[in-house]
Amino acid sequence: MTEAPQKAPYTTSNTGIPVESDEHSLTVGPDGPILLQDHYLIEKMAQFNRERVPERVVHAKGSGAYGFFEVTNDVSQFTKADLFQPGRRTDMLARFSTVAGEQGSPDTWRDPRGFALKFYTDHGNYDLVGNNTPVFFVRDTIKFQDFIRSQKRRPDNGLRDHDMQWDFWTLSPESAHQVTWLMGDRGIPKSYRHMNGYSSHTYMWINGGGERFWVKYHFKTDQGIDFLTQSEADELAGSDPDLHRRDLFDAIAGGNAPSWTLKVQIMPFEDAADYRFNPFDLTKVWPHGDYPLIEVGRMTLDQNPEDYFIHIEQAAFEPSNMVPGVGPSPDKMLLGRLFSYPDTHRYRIGPNYAQLPPNRPRSPVNSYAKDGPMRYAPSEAARPYAPNSYGGPEAEFTGRFGDPAGWETAGEMVREATKRHAEDDDWGQPGTMVRQVLDDAARERLVSNVSGHLLDGVSRPVLDRAVQYWRNIDKGVGDRIAAKVNGG
Repeated sequence: MTEAPQKAPYTTSNTGIPVESDEHSLTVGPDGPILLQDHYLIEKMAQFNRERVPERVVHAKGSGAYGFFEVTNDVSQFTKADLFQPGRRTDMLARFSTVAGEQGSPDTWRDPRGFALKFYTDHGNYDLVGNNTPVFFVRDTIKFQDFIRSQKRRPDNGLRDHDMQWDFWTLSPESAHQVTWLMGDRGIPKSYRHMNGYSSHTYMWINGGGERFWVKYHFKTDQGIDFLTQSEADELAGSDPDLHRRDLFDAIAGGNAPSWTLKVQIMPFEDAADYRFNPFDLTKVWPHGDYPLIEVGRMTLDQNPEDYFIHIEQAAFEPSNMVPGVGPSPDKMLLGRLFSYPDTHRYRIGPNYAQLPPNRPRSPVNSYAKDGPMRYAPSEAARPYAPNSYGGPEAEFTGRFGDPAGWETAGEMVREATKRHAEDDDWGQPGTMVRQVLDDAARERLVSNVSGHLLDGVSRPVLDRAVQYWRNIDKGVGDRIAAKVNGG
């Protein structure tokens, strides 16, 4: 016996009222004017006009998925953070992205990739915002806006401009280490599944006994590092501009859940003061020989979002979300981002963004926050202020969670790039990378990538500065680039 077909649900307005038609507006006669009283038509048009929120100024084009993080090694001697305790499994959300491109830009442009993670811990959301590189272009947050504008589009013609990029880079020698990463194989990952993720920033960990440590995070892809050549990336930008978004979604949908192993570098708190370079400089890496990698756990992404806009476009990651056992370091870029990230979310998706599904904590929220547009979860406090005599949450972090993570400092207020350590220079680490990390084939691709980039619209004297920039990194590589760009 054939089952009767299921009757489709009836269409309603946004307030649940049944509607008469999704095909015909209400008019005076078949050819008459449309009536203002057709409220459903007005609702559809008005909703459509407001479908978009402002795209992210940085990291606009991205993809993401839900999953979980499992601890596989005991690091409780370094941190009391709930999610890093032995045997712990924590639900999480990840978002990967390009940096400079807009929403519709190709996934295969040469660009760093964002690697943003949100862990739904028992003590609130813990967010890590990093990249697929362990360093960044600048070390002071006051230069971040200028850097991003140099990578975006020109104000006069609306076009991206390599001359503008190299003008900023060559006038900012601290960019050399990240530019070396960018122009190498890691500049265009084969997919989001085939790239590492790094905190890049240094953070503080504090253990149950109050001991403090400095920490850097390394998420090593279990799929293996892989990349696209420049020619492959250029072709794919035209034939499949959503390649990385498609790859992540299809892999998870097909049961091929990608995973990453988290390892950390731990620096004893006292080492920082007289280490050979500033350990909080975002343009530097800590040599593994000094601070070897320690395994912590594994991150697995196994659940695609049911709605991309709700769960990925509205996802709000912010490094200010640090749970007990984790704190900031004196990294100037990190300290600036503690303000910048939540502030951009308030602008982009509203002051109550933390109540949206991807941002909502899985732990209780006991806050005195109230009102504002789009708020729907009420405060649990009897009165909207503290202290009060009628009941409500009380701030007693030290009593329940021990000492918060922090450090002491002293000195005059200054605006300067102090060089207090023996190796606080800008060329040493990228030079070591070119000579000791890259093999001959990778060096040849680096020379080809840089020279091709420079020959695409970079004018003198920026071109001459760029050649000298690479000679400062490594004379041999710089001379080879000079030969190519000067027609040798």
